[in-house]
Amino acid sequence: MTTVLDRPQPADAAPAEPPRPSRTGLYRKLSLAGLLIVTAVLYLWNLSINGWANSFYTAAIQAGSQSWKAWFFGSSDMANSITVDKPPASLWIPGLSVRVFGLNSWSVLVPEVLMGVASVALLFLIVRRYVGHWAGVGAGAVLALTPVAAMMFRFDNPEALLIVLMIAAVGAVLRAMEPGTGDKPAHPLRWMIAAGVAVGFGFLTKQLEVMLIVPAMALTYLAFGPRTWLRRLGHLFASLGALIVSAGWWVLAVELWPASSRPYIGGSQNNSILELTFGYNGLGRLDGNERGSVGGGGARMHEMSGAAAEMFGGGAPGGGGMWGSTGPLRMFEAAQGGQIAWLIPSAVILGVAALILIGKALRTDLRRALLVAFGLWAATMIGVFSFMAGIFHSYYTAAIAPALAAVIGGAAVICWRERDRLWVRLVLVAATWAVAIWGYVLLNRSPEFVPWLRYVVLVVGLVGGAVMLFAQRWSVAVIAATAAILAGLAGPLAYTVDTVTTAKQGSIISAGPRVAGEFGPGGMGRHRGGFAPPGATGQNGRNGFPGFPGGTPPGMPGQNGQKGSPTGGLLNGSTPSDEMVALLRTDADRYTWVAAAVGSNEASGYQIASGYSVMPIGGFNGTDPAPTLAAFKEMVAQHQVHYFIGGGRGDRGGEGFGGMAQMGGSKSSSEIRSWVEANFTSTTVDGVTLYDLTAPR
Repeated sequence: MTTVLDRPQPADAAPAEPPRPSRTGLYRKLSLAGLLIVTAVLYLWNLSINGWANSFYTAAIQAGSQSWKAWFFGSSDMANSITVDKPPASLWIPGLSVRVFGLNSWSVLVPEVLMGVASVALLFLIVRRYVGHWAGVGAGAVLALTPVAAMMFRFDNPEALLIVLMIAAVGAVLRAMEPGTGDKPAHPLRWMIAAGVAVGFGFLTKQLEVMLIVPAMALTYLAFGPRTWLRRLGHLFASLGALIVSAGWWVLAVELWPASSRPYIGGSQNNSILELTFGYNGLGRLDGNERGSVGGGGARMHEMSGAAAEMFGGGAPGGGGMWGSTGPLRMFEAAQGGQIAWLIPSAVILGVAALILIGKALRTDLRRALLVAFGLWAATMIGVFSFMAGIFHSYYTAAIAPALAAVIGGAAVICWRERDRLWVRLVLVAATWAVAIWGYVLLNRSPEFVPWLRYVVLVVGLVGGAVMLFAQRWSVAVIAATAAILAGLAGPLAYTVDTVTTAKQGSIISAGPRVAGEFGPGGMGRHRGGFAPPGATGQNGRNGFPGFPGGTPPGMPGQNGQKGSPTGGLLNGSTPSDEMVALLRTDADRYTWVAAAVGSNEASGYQIASGYSVMPIGGFNGTDPAPTLAAFKEMVAQHQVHYFIGGGRGDRGGEGFGGMAQMGGSKSSSEIRSWVEANFTSTTVDGVTLYDLTAPR
């Protein structure tokens, strides 16, 4: 059954919704319901397999569920010694969930799933509004099945909230560009203010990363918005004001709050949210000069010990160091390719062709505005992520997924409507063949993973493209289009299914199976959450790291994302035994902190398991001056801290985890450890070194 949307339309024609016979309307309702239901089921499937997911954030969520002060600041512990190294917005919703439903894996992660489903629904509504129903369905499906996005919508990192806010911001800008009608007047100012508010709360989610979509929003509105350019410029300033207010109220509260009565700002060296914003989480990510980090970019690899440098690849070409190489092809390399890059070549081909088809349409044509807004979003993020020399993880690319999905969904339908033109059919063929060939390449990087799938993707895509070129009948064209869709989504679907059936835990995770040639701590030969250095081929990463008992250094994930050490470490939370938990809970109400440990991840597992505050000395990297040695001595003298948990990363003498060089920052944690070892007697509980700080030598 054909509709107006399926027939070729003039390039300058505004998108028209067809008459809706009851059967067509039913198909559309069922397709939307199916998209959202399948997305929800997929993301909820076996959700508890991820356990505490990123225990660094889970401990902060737990703290926020017990202390409103910890909830407001994003503290790592209920006693508010230090915050996580991000603003707290992503912790607020799961914190409320845990306060209502108690602490468990589902109460922490279901809010993330709901934000994922909301992101798919919101993207569908935006694309449908300007290009049509099936374009919206396509965009939503691509987002739902992008492996890295599916992974992060089941995890408690900030990405889930960040993505839904970014989609909302761009959608609000597009609504502001609508001309309005007689009975429905336009409200551009309201929508631009809404866009600014969404970006502002995105800042409170992950700071400057959300600002990467601002150029796309501003340029699109200036170039294609209605009314005079002066009016449009005024609306942009109003949006900027809304951004500043919606983000600035919390920043101002933190800066004006007496430092003595609030937690230390984790990730900063001067207890300042502004320093965190523009330093460790800002310019440091671009140039690799992240004060207080450990390891770092290629420029810092020479500071690592020989064993550690070899463990992390010895410095990558292009200057990315332990975070992989930098350069224009970074998104297509082993660590990122299977996460996000499946449809990038086809998105470029279809996007350019769709803009040509729109051609001489009115400047304010909203199809063009949608493609430009989301296209610039994708291009900006790909460019920044490709060349940033600081800390970079492959899961950052989840923020690109909505933009690619919108371009693919919108551009594919625009080209499909014009398929009667030979050159458009050639474009559709090129896009189909590109996705088939590139999908084969990506699947071939993990030849043991569903080994037959790469051949199916290649053959179906090549044959479907050829059929599309010569298809004259409607039914044949639909078969060819179906083949193209299968070729494009089969690989991402397989990766996503593998992701949702595999435990994902720790600070660095990747979607899909083990991939040959991955690099850095985010991809050292991982398989199902396990890690191994370049060249190691042991099953499930069992061969691991040379020189470490069991093949896995303390704090690094082992097989299936399980911890290599009960004390945790830089990248994974601790896994205390029942005996240790019982010991921590003994007389716990008499102390402000039942224990202290170096590093937030090391402290997190003890806090989650015991239900009482555990002080994370030095924050995430163990390099923040919180507390100082003098302050810690005073706490011990006042019997505020019961135990000190030793046996962690070994960050003495300015050395970080595994011998990695400490990049500036405080050495307070090393000083505290040395003082404890010199003045208190140690005991061992299930392999963990413990010091009773109420019983000095």
